[in-house]
Amino acid sequence: MRLQGKVALVTGAARGIGRAIAMRFAREGAQVVLADRTSAEQTLHAIHAAGGRATAVELDITEPVGVTDRIERVVTQAGGLDILVNNAGIIARGTVATLSYDQWLQVLDVNLNGTFNCCKAAIAHMAQRRYGRIVNITSVAGKIGDITAAPAYGTSKGAVNTLTKSLAREWAAHGITVNAVAPHAVETEMSAQWTDDKRRAVIAAIPLQRLCKPEEVASAALFLASDEAAFITGEVLNLNGGYLMD
Repeated sequence: MRLQGKVALVTGAARGIGRAIAMRFAREGAQVVLADRTSAEQTLHAIHAAGGRATAVELDITEPVGVTDRIERVVTQAGGLDILVNNAGIIARGTVATLSYDQWLQVLDVNLNGTFNCCKAAIAHMAQRRYGRIVNITSVAGKIGDITAAPAYGTSKGAVNTLTKSLAREWAAHGITVNAVAPHAVETEMSAQWTDDKRRAVIAAIPLQRLCKPEEVASAALFLASDEAAFITGEVLNLNGGYLMD
């Protein structure tokens, strides 16, 4: 029960990696707020069925005022906010030749601006208590460039990696750690869009010869959100089966 007594907000918690993180945090004793643009009722019911504590809220992370209002309500109702996991994100397929300007802006707005909005609102409360754990879910594409998507995705995740380090330096003196997990090729709806040939090619390039499981990303996020990682901040943790070793 590494998160006993903690309040954690997880964005994009309706499915995939966000769902796995929310369920793992609940099993570790956290009171979890499931934030998503769509209904997270299935995740909510699964947590309750397992004996965990959770609430579900609708949230558009690209709306700064809405994010601030929602997090203020979470703090009021739950009695605080200890952990923020910025998992919500979108992807665009194609190349720079086929990517439209609107698609470029939309990916950056959700993946980068949305993460900034949530961090800004959460830090305002964490700093007052001199305690906080922020975990950003980025991607190997943020370190080496896009592999399976249009360039907006990797660009947005690379920017989040830099934002992670900047916030870590700025808020360390206030007891807030900021880290990121950078997975590659996770078994989610995004990777399910690949053709069979693309899937085989991606797996062949991974030394461990398989895709990552959402539960493995959840384990990495749990470590960084726990007090076991209290002396770690500004790190971007590779989770890629040996695809990138840096």
